[in-house]
Amino acid sequence: MSRLTIPSFDDAPEESKPILEAIKKQLGSVPNLFRLIAKSPAALTAYSSGSGALAKTLDLKTRERIALAVSQVNGCEYCLSAHSYIATNMAKISPEEIALARKGVSTDVKANAAVQFARKMVEKRGHVEEVDVDEVIRAGFTEAQVVEIVALVAETTFTNYMNEVAKTDIDFPVVRAFEPA
Repeated sequence: MSRLTIPSFDDAPEESKPILEAIKKQLGSVPNLFRLIAKSPAALTAYSSGSGALAKTLDLKTRERIALAVSQVNGCEYCLSAHSYIATNMAKISPEEIALARKGVSTDVKANAAVQFARKMVEKRGHVEEVDVDEVIRAGFTEAQVVEIVALVAETTFTNYMNEVAKTDIDFPVVRAFEPA
């Protein structure tokens, strides 16, 4: 059971309801994470705005691979469950590639550079080496895309931390963080 109360749509602050309605329209339902963040209209606005902007970066498969790699390092089962579901059903990533992404690698050369960089950023708390940045650029990412990868790592880390603090009830098929990927 969640440590923090997850409000129903009706119990969410009025300022949060338009954003929750937009999420429901887009996804067909409002996952627990969004209703939890809705407790703070400011936090929900910040998260949804940032998430919307970052959805226009890179490609869906790469974004989901990054989210899986970061969530595995951070041990967030809510996010592993949500992003495994999205990776499978929306990004159409194979189960094998999902397992690799959780390990911070990919068979796709360019995606491999991105997920390795994302994993290293989390493990080293941002203190990556110059060679790590060079490898991402050599794989074909622009400097602007390196900034976007950093932003995606930060976004995923926020949701990982939010879900770990709250112990958010998982409303996706459950994926355990420490099972073999």
